[in-house]
Amino acid sequence: MTSLQLSAKEEMVERFLDAAARGDMIQVSTMLSQSPSLINQTGYSGWSALMLGARNGHYPVVEALLSHGCDKFSVNSSSQTAYDIAKFWGHRHISNLLGHTEDRCQRVLPGADLHQQENYFSRETLDRLSAKRTDEGWLEDKQSDPNTVYLLFSNCSPMVSSPLEDRNAGGENQLCRFRYETVKDLLQKPATVLIFLGVERRKEPSAQTVDGVREPPAWFAINTDEDTAELLKRCREKNCCFPKTLNRDLLKFSEEEAGVVAQARSVLAWHSRYSFCPTCGSSTRSMEGGYKRSCLNSDCRSLKGVHNTCYPRVDPVVIMLVIHPDGNQCLLGRKNIFPVGMFSCLAGFIEPGETLEEAVRREVEEESGVKVGPVQYISCQPWPMPSSLMIGCLSVAISTDIKVDEKEIEEARWFPRQQVIDSFRGTRPAFTVPPRQTIAHQLVRHWIGMTSNL
Repeated sequence: MTSLQLSAKEEMVERFLDAAARGDMIQVSTMLSQSPSLINQTGYSGWSALMLGARNGHYPVVEALLSHGCDKFSVNSSSQTAYDIAKFWGHRHISNLLGHTEDRCQRVLPGADLHQQENYFSRETLDRLSAKRTDEGWLEDKQSDPNTVYLLFSNCSPMVSSPLEDRNAGGENQLCRFRYETVKDLLQKPATVLIFLGVERRKEPSAQTVDGVREPPAWFAINTDEDTAELLKRCREKNCCFPKTLNRDLLKFSEEEAGVVAQARSVLAWHSRYSFCPTCGSSTRSMEGGYKRSCLNSDCRSLKGVHNTCYPRVDPVVIMLVIHPDGNQCLLGRKNIFPVGMFSCLAGFIEPGETLEEAVRREVEEESGVKVGPVQYISCQPWPMPSSLMIGCLSVAISTDIKVDEKEIEEARWFPRQQVIDSFRGTRPAFTVPPRQTIAHQLVRHWIGMTSNL
């Protein structure tokens, strides 16, 4: 192909991509009819016509491109699909259109339930860039970069800003964000713990620098034992504080910030418990961007091989909604620490050498006396208090008599479906369920939605 032909082709691709970005359906359709090979061509940073249409909310363009058989699974240089882009920019009607992956995935996973449930604390707004955690030079450069974002924690509680009048009325918290100059003195203090959280996911093709594509801002979390009153003076926002009731206050973030908080607080909580080596008792130091602690005793056997004491741990917990054999009741329990009238799903830690299914059966029988048969996984949720993975399941009871272990829970009951629906609708509910941010809430809603329309 001559340079002139190459230039003509590049110009055609550029015009096609521009038409898709502008939502010019006539030009997109005309150019596709004349040159079908344009369908999956990409431009700057690997963006295709489908991605540009999704970015700018042009539903007819996206629909037309899909009808012509474009590849909706291709990714750009930021590893984003068109679905990822539409979802990020809030074009739900387009993400719903692009999210129907069953046509391709069902052939690979026959019989699988491909519905994806996104739970609170689980949204990934940062690219963790785990490969960079061992690059000390890169991390040092990022720490002093003026665009880097720092989150400040005290005793594993994040500094947040929220209107005073909303603090007790369900108002949304916002993370206080700092730049290097504001926190650089804290980075020099021995007791400070620093974690590299990742870099911002690119929202669109970013500007280029002389050296290539400019890297997006990095995010770090700092945990310090400095006086909280002095720390609060660093924030320019009004009404800043460090939340004290984490079980409640950590549920008041946006979905985007909640995911960042879950990551940061879980790792910081791990650091707070592993200052000393569990193997020999010697002091440890933070490494790899805060994702490893290494023993300072050169003879310690934890330095040889891979050990689960050296890396942040996640404790797996099963949480299950038990369905009555008649299909129209579910089993819920309550602990004495719950708010008055609240019932929730049963839950418990998975034991060593135990499968997910067996953990569900054991925990349900231990707490309620009810025996369980089939178990179905639904979705999971990170829970950063301190660091658990809540594995949500539905299960079907094969016995119905309840015998509560009062050391575990206070009460357990079978609730008819209509009572559960009334609880969600708020129409004279006989009981309440946990808030929507919890996977318990979502499991109950999932069960209702299997045959009902809320």
